[in-house]
Amino acid sequence: MDARARGERGRDQRGWRELERLRAIARLFDQAFPLPGTRLRFGIDALFGLLPGLGDLVGAVVAAYALHVARTLRAPRAIQLHMLANIAIDALVGTVPVIGDLFDFVFKAQTRNLALLERWMASPGAAERRSRRGLILVPLLIFSVFVTLTVAGVWMLYVSLRWLLALAGS
Repeated sequence: MDARARGERGRDQRGWRELERLRAIARLFDQAFPLPGTRLRFGIDALFGLLPGLGDLVGAVVAAYALHVARTLRAPRAIQLHMLANIAIDALVGTVPVIGDLFDFVFKAQTRNLALLERWMASPGAAERRSRRGLILVPLLIFSVFVTLTVAGVWMLYVSLRWLLALAGS
């Protein structure tokens, strides 16, 4: 066995170990605790999200690690871009107070990214095709979120100005 083959086998073993570690992190981050009386689960991401800035920072670190695992496993670019899109959507909507926290509770970007990797490993061709199709919708979704946030911000500014003018007029 030559040095290149040994290096690739070592890289594959390291990738599998890191995938197992990512599974544990994603479970802790997105699904560690059951919501009493329901089948819903949440993780420490929802708890960190209650502290401004901390949830985004920790989420970015975990997301970067997930992308590192994808690169180590040599996942195709379409899978990695799909993972990046999940991270971007989570970060974008996560900036909105309260709504972002609720979105984190439902969207679970880390679990989605782990599922993308696992589907790709089980059926490489099908997962890559599905990721490519999904990437077409990502710009539309991001644009829709941006427009919604802009309209909401303008409406809040309008309501605030009307309130200030009414207050000044009294």
